[in-house]
Amino acid sequence: MTILIQFIHPYPERSRANHAVLDALRDLPGARVNDLYALYPNFYIDIQREQALLMEADVVLFQHPFYWYGCPALLKEWIDVVLEQDFAYGAKGLALRGKRWLHSVTTGMPATAYAPDGINGIAVADLLKPFELTARFCGMTWLEPMVFHGAYAADEAQMARHGRALRRRLETLA
Repeated sequence: MTILIQFIHPYPERSRANHAVLDALRDLPGARVNDLYALYPNFYIDIQREQALLMEADVVLFQHPFYWYGCPALLKEWIDVVLEQDFAYGAKGLALRGKRWLHSVTTGMPATAYAPDGINGIAVADLLKPFELTARFCGMTWLEPMVFHGAYAADEAQMARHGRALRRRLETLA
């Protein structure tokens, strides 16, 4: 099984939690880390390279923080230009059929903030719905997301636990 880890963080040096996740996954057999902001700081995405990586992968993991109830801007741009017609969807767009899409996000707020009566008034699953619909539209299997709440205030042990849990989850997909 090959796993493409799409790491999307515009300020990775500020994110202990996202780095803890990467540290837990770096030596995972069959995994490849693709740091989009390191590769494309000016948003000029190499579409053919990215599509080739997708073709090789069985599982695509998107690892990023929530930014204003969504994703960092580069991930949206990546979706817009890489998942194009006749590659990811359309009559000839069969390249991603059967591949699995797993989202792993970090939030700065605790889980209670993402409840109907919480400060955000919406569940994380609802915020991830556009990604789920994109995965399904491309013929991919949407997997239950992994969310690390309260990453901003988390200690090293909590971050490491989340990283290990994500690693175990990926290992069970093999």
